[in-house]
Amino acid sequence: MEMRGLSDTDAITPAVPVWAESDPYPSLLEVVRHRRSVRKFEPGRRVPRETLTKIMEAGRWAPSGANAQHWDFICVDDDDTRVRVRDAFLRQGARLREGVEPFPAVNKSFLANTVAIILVLGDERFKSCFPQGVGAASDEYTANNENIFFCSLGAAIQNIQLATVACGLTSAWLSGGGEDQTADELREILHFPLSARPYGTIPIGYPARYPDSKWRRPLAQMIHWNGFAADQYRPQELIDHYVQDVRSFAMYRPFEHVEDWPDVDDRAGPFKAAYTGRVTNPAGALPDPEVARDERDRV
Repeated sequence: MEMRGLSDTDAITPAVPVWAESDPYPSLLEVVRHRRSVRKFEPGRRVPRETLTKIMEAGRWAPSGANAQHWDFICVDDDDTRVRVRDAFLRQGARLREGVEPFPAVNKSFLANTVAIILVLGDERFKSCFPQGVGAASDEYTANNENIFFCSLGAAIQNIQLATVACGLTSAWLSGGGEDQTADELREILHFPLSARPYGTIPIGYPARYPDSKWRRPLAQMIHWNGFAADQYRPQELIDHYVQDVRSFAMYRPFEHVEDWPDVDDRAGPFKAAYTGRVTNPAGALPDPEVARDERDRV
């Protein structure tokens, strides 16, 4: 019997691939753990297009809603074009510093020393491939289609970053580029269509110095078994504290564990246990729904 879209040959494919029998998880985790956001590259280095193609091949295999594969990858490895792309991001960075509340933004001049810059384009026309609500469900499905669109692009970007590590290079993930003005400037340089814009920009190069890992929340704090554990809920006060007192240090300090910071007591303050252990909400109760909606709407 042949199912629609599935041949008899496909149906008898082994449930466990042969390659999985060798336990590839340790190698995978090594690649994942060594992904870094690097913003200082060695100048003057080159990498063959064969390697860059291998990196983008990993992006090709990312999952996407309805298998729409609504992405294209522009790889900039020409020196002159790379300078023009860098300059567009320098202008974007200047606008960021002037137009948003204080944020530890990064100077984008490091893009000049990359061996390549990969821009991941998303084409919004492909949202029509996702489930379309009718009647009362229309708004709900429209909002969910936005999630499908962006989550799929995120998967492609992550694959590209992991493949970069596996090829002995390093990268960063720049979210800038998708806003209107920067997208228009990049479109003028790279000639992509109006239906697409770069939702992720990945500079690739050889690091001037391989950085240590940054802070990671304890695994036990993130995992919930068979339901959300209320004592692991992060209250709004903790988020506010992170933004005001911890964020600029957590983004750049080379320590996986906050407790290794020499000034951890000063930085973490009354929330030290929430940054270092499983429990973030000792009261063990979720906020009242009305309060939670107000907190959500503040964003």
